[in-house]
Amino acid sequence: MVMNYTAAFERRPDVCGGEMVVKGTRVTVRTVLASLAEGASVEEILSDFPTLTREAVRAVIAFAATSAEEDLPAPGIPTSA
Repeated sequence: MVMNYTAAFERRPDVCGGEMVVKGTRVTVRTVLASLAEGASVEEILSDFPTLTREAVRAVIAFAATSAEEDLPAPGIPTSA
């Protein structure tokens, strides 16, 4: 089942300079992704950003997965010599 994450985000010129944020917060999608990339758990992210919900973090992950699938070329499989 594919998550419909689009309703979870918004862009407004008066919020975080128009960056994509989790709707109703000032937390950017980029910030959540950077936290995950640095190894933060969902629980740590929720603690650091109390305006977020578990579902919002899942929406960010779903967005990243879909973006990677659509925009990035698939990596080549290394071959042994």
